[in-house]
Amino acid sequence: MNKTVIVTDSTADIPADLVKQHNIHIVPLRLMFGEETYLDGVEISAGEFYKKLIQSTQLPTTSQPSPADFVAVYESILDRYPGCSIISIHISSGLSGTYQSALLATSLIERDADITVWDTKSASYGFGLFVVHAARLAEEGAAAADIVASLEELRSKRRLYFLVDTLEYLQKGGRIGKASAVLGTLLNIKPILSIDDEGIIFPVEKVRGRKKATARMIELFQQDLPGVRHIKVAVGHTADRSLVEDFLQQLSAVFTVEDVVYSEIGPVIGTHVGPGTIAAYIWPA
Repeated sequence: MNKTVIVTDSTADIPADLVKQHNIHIVPLRLMFGEETYLDGVEISAGEFYKKLIQSTQLPTTSQPSPADFVAVYESILDRYPGCSIISIHISSGLSGTYQSALLATSLIERDADITVWDTKSASYGFGLFVVHAARLAEEGAAAADIVASLEELRSKRRLYFLVDTLEYLQKGGRIGKASAVLGTLLNIKPILSIDDEGIIFPVEKVRGRKKATARMIELFQQDLPGVRHIKVAVGHTADRSLVEDFLQQLSAVFTVEDVVYSEIGPVIGTHVGPGTIAAYIWPA
């Protein structure tokens, strides 16, 4: 049976212990603060990023890996595991050109290679959990086609919401007007965001106060998963894990939580939502 190897990009925000445990290959995006360029997750951590973000007067920019970056990773894997299959799992094509770079790279491989590039239509650990799921199936010897089918099924069941603490970064990124941001800040508005079926971030609701907003997130999960009691959860935070603990306590009063993964929201999403954001990804256990 051919080995299946899992590749992803740094925006999956997978905890380092899981990356190492499951031998996941990561291709980093690049992050630019003015003249300074960093490889995401390699030359700058999430914690370092948020410190710089708070100090910066302008939003940083990001760029996807080049096709050549992916070719180098694919070729290295094919050299190490001759005859293997590769599944390359990436951030939504609606949010980044990373998926297109990976897809183009497959056409540049000058040998027979079984490479599947999968558009998750999601972001951060909202798709990082797909990567870990795929890696576990690969370890069990599942065929590439069966892994992709299982990913499609998991995506249909998983739900996600982001809770933004400040409107400042949505305003800086041009997603809301300055007047709306100022008024929203005065009213202590906490926007709840999600990602649609096309992989685009969209506003769900605006709620006054964090506690009411987290309670509303849980109500939304209940609506999305009617009749589901036992769940698995991943929570994302911006370099401050304590922010998600209260949310998990609220969640545990409604659902039976069977597994929790903590993930740091990385620079690509963090640039637009800012520090203090939390994210929750839930699927049936």
